[in-house]
Amino acid sequence: MAARPGDPVPLDAAEEDLLRTFSQVWSALPRLMDADLQELGLPLGEYFVLMHLSEAPGRSLRMSELAAATDMSLSGTTRAVQRLEAGGLVRRERSDDDRRGWHAVLTDAGLDRLRECWPTHLASVRRHFFDHLTDEERPVLARALHRVLSGG
Repeated sequence: MAARPGDPVPLDAAEEDLLRTFSQVWSALPRLMDADLQELGLPLGEYFVLMHLSEAPGRSLRMSELAAATDMSLSGTTRAVQRLEAGGLVRRERSDDDRRGWHAVLTDAGLDRLRECWPTHLASVRRHFFDHLTDEERPVLARALHRVLSGG
């Protein structure tokens, strides 16, 4: 049967290989980085919470903003913040704006913990990702992924 206008175009072998390989990397990379951080007792998701809080003005973010920044659900973010709060790494404060919302605030101990784990995270990212790309490939890949994200 001949293809009609508007019919989906099947992926060619190279496209199929790229999609499957990208999916495998997308799935494997966080697991590998998490395993490296787990050796220090800090899951990758909690590392990202500390990282984003460290970069925020006043080391504070609304819980919804933190969830968006870490790409976690609000309930997942709440659980991560509760675990970090129990360890004294984060504290929660009522929002001054509306008194209904909550902010997560990075404590000095949380910043120290982030600094302690940062070298392991950096080494992990390099070992599992950047070390496999050439200097020429990195900017090309970055531009391509930015286009995918922007839909253009």
